Amino acid sequence: MRANKQRIYITGHRGMVGSALIRQLQQRDNLELITRTHAELDLTRQKDVEDFFKSQQIDQVYLAAAKVGGIVANNTYPAEFIYANLMMECNIIQAAHQAGVQKLLFLGSSCIYPKLAEQPMREDALLTGTLESTNEPYAIAKIAGIKLCESFNRQYGRDYRSVMPTNLYGQNDNFHPENSHVIPAMLRRFHEAKCRGDKEVVVWGTGTPMREFLYVDDMAAASVHVMELENTTYQNHTSPMLSHINVGTGIDCTIRELAETIARVVGFVGELKFDPNKPDGTPRKLLDVSRLKNLGWQASVTLENGLRDTYAWFLQNEASYRT
Repeated sequence: MRANKQRIYITGHRGMVGSALIRQLQQRDNLELITRTHAELDLTRQKDVEDFFKSQQIDQVYLAAAKVGGIVANNTYPAEFIYANLMMECNIIQAAHQAGVQKLLFLGSSCIYPKLAEQPMREDALLTGTLESTNEPYAIAKIAGIKLCESFNRQYGRDYRSVMPTNLYGQNDNFHPENSHVIPAMLRRFHEAKCRGDKEVVVWGTGTPMREFLYVDDMAAASVHVMELENTTYQNHTSPMLSHINVGTGIDCTIRELAETIARVVGFVGELKFDPNKPDGTPRKLLDVSRLKNLGWQASVTLENGLRDTYAWFLQNEASYRT
């Protein structure tokens, strides 16, 4: 006989977002969390995913698994990025539907919006212009995930929701020196420069692009908030053609300001130099988060506090962080 606890499957539970969701949901005693490592279940293999769902009696799914990386990784491995992300979301959403799972939350990315979208970017900016070329394959995969959820909702009456986070950072991030996102890359670079006693650190680009950053535990809290909204409340703020919700802080800063903050957090006292020969990416990326605020949630962790927590985690795990 099944227990009364809701069985919730969290994909990508070892990643930055998935592990934050675990921390968030473990605080509750009415849930049973279901996880599988990549070795136990390859989400790109359709039959394996279908068999898993058939055997587990899952009530809800948080689709946090993804192949992610920074500008270099997206430019270098576009085929892997579009293939892996498309396969995972297609297999999970279809298998969840076939198994009768009514509630699912898909986690996307703010890169779904056009490169030159009006700032701050509203949800209805989707598909109104050309994407940023450096991460277009990844963005297209994430757009497909939104449309998958919309389509299953429209055709089958499912309650599959999508949240689009801004740039995330936090514990369990990828600190690879080349394939990581801007914050973990900078934290590692500034930390190693401090340890070596370097007199300067070179930062990619001009330092002028503006970016918004969200601490991953805030992202997890927002995700659970959106998932648990009553369907009538959720639907009052969306429509069948607009079912995704932005998640961010509503505040951005320049890359120069970010670098200066990271230097302060790490304790690097040398000079910052910017390399204009390296790509800047999109000039500005700021999400309009008014819809989420109207639904009762807003971010609580400031950038500097989040960076301090992330750096503390990095120091604790320095011997084993991803290389």
